[in-house]
Amino acid sequence: MADFLVFLAALAAIYLAPGPDMILVLGTSVSGGTRKAMAVALGLAIARGCHVLLAAVGLATLLATYPWTYHTIRILGAAYLLYLGWQFFRTAHTLQSNPHSIAGTQPSAGYLASFRRGLATNLFNPKSLIFCSVLLPQFIHSEDSGIVGQFAILALILVLTGLVFDFAYALLGRLLWALTNSNARYRRAQNNLFGFLLTGIALKVALD
Repeated sequence: MADFLVFLAALAAIYLAPGPDMILVLGTSVSGGTRKAMAVALGLAIARGCHVLLAAVGLATLLATYPWTYHTIRILGAAYLLYLGWQFFRTAHTLQSNPHSIAGTQPSAGYLASFRRGLATNLFNPKSLIFCSVLLPQFIHSEDSGIVGQFAILALILVLTGLVFDFAYALLGRLLWALTNSNARYRRAQNNLFGFLLTGIALKVALD
């Protein structure tokens, strides 16, 4: 039980830390609505599940052995975050040109597109794979039978906990939208803020 609580605490610390996943969910909720933000959250959850599977087959070791693969994925991830940041800036520009546009909805951001954004944002983050590879083995007891079962349970908890946090961020984003929706200036400022945050994270990822 103690190990389980420590595991949950570690997950909570990670999911509470500001990062591209959190920013994307919040920004999508503010600009596109709760359902689109939840579609992003589902994409993030699937990506985390993929990282868990990749960690299980030892891909993290491959990244460590061939650093260029890690850096390639990292640069692709940074480029994608820059693209997402630009999307928020474009929405802010649309609001400046037409303050009465509907809630600053992001262009071409349907539910499937939102899901793909979440999926790609996390898949192109090699640190997520490293995180899964480092964290999960710490809570697996090799002396017990059923190591595969232990890994599967921990992986499921990791994915579901992330989904709970992301859904909470989606609801928080909608609360921010409700408080500022009547003021185009606030909506524009919010989109610019999320654009700057994603751009900053992209630069940090690229230069890390």
